Amino acid sequence: MDLSLALRAFVRTVERGSISAAARDLSVSQPGVSKHIRNLEEHVGARLLERSNRIVRPTPLGQTLYEASRQGLATIDAALEGVRRDMGAVEGLLRVHAPTCIGAKHLYPLVLDFQERYPAVAVDLALENRTVDLVYENFDLALRLGRPESQGLIVRQIGIVRRILVATPELLARIGPIDTIEQLAEVPVVSMLSMAPPLDTLTLYRGGTACEARINPILRTNNPDVVVQTLIAGRAVGPVQPLLVPDELADGRLVRILPEYELHASDAFFAYPSVRFMRPVVRAFTDFAIARLRAVAGMAVTAAPAGSPSAAARA
Repeated sequence: MDLSLALRAFVRTVERGSISAAARDLSVSQPGVSKHIRNLEEHVGARLLERSNRIVRPTPLGQTLYEASRQGLATIDAALEGVRRDMGAVEGLLRVHAPTCIGAKHLYPLVLDFQERYPAVAVDLALENRTVDLVYENFDLALRLGRPESQGLIVRQIGIVRRILVATPELLARIGPIDTIEQLAEVPVVSMLSMAPPLDTLTLYRGGTACEARINPILRTNNPDVVVQTLIAGRAVGPVQPLLVPDELADGRLVRILPEYELHASDAFFAYPSVRFMRPVVRAFTDFAIARLRAVAGMAVTAAPAGSPSAAARA
């Protein structure tokens, strides 16, 4: 029996709660994983997993072995990759998760540039608007907006993503200038579903004070790309992250309205599973990506405006 392979199969099965999922992650067959686990149970003389139709979970003895083995395997992996790094090699598979809004526009081209520098790195880039369990779903790191609340994560701040109100000059020429927040109730507005739980309200911040603005939402969506396209098409005014429309703001296709007001800002973080040692490829990508992302127009590295949720969270 190859004890290292057996332990890896066991650890990944516990983390995934499924032998078939562990087999996919390890690129081996399901019978192969089952055989490794049977051999390991015979080797230690104890049952390590409880199996049901829906989930596989560790026995008390299995949990003890899992806690001890995962750190040991991570140390071995980090040591091996450290040797390769010291020899000038940053390589291997890197699995990254990010929201679609930043991922497609900024993280994807950054990944391509990283691979130009390190050709031996393969990247799985998952872009979707949900929070993932990094251990369970086998991601090395995730870009997240808003400080992660999980105690099982290590976080590194990238910057602050602000949200402002914008419109096209053509739309403003048609509906007239917008000088007060009360006017937002009289003009078409597009917004994210998550921003305005009351269907007709936006929370804005001015000089550290929050205020509720009544709005006339013609479209609410969970997709930031839809918001951006609606704004650029001149169909509505609305909130947007400046980093999603830097060119449009620079060339005047979109202009800021009510500039004394902002919506809630979000801290942007890279998050890593605390149960794993940071592999050299993860460390190299993080250093590369943070420097690049901080240079993106609309990614602030100074404090958020006083009174915003992002500022309050750090106070």
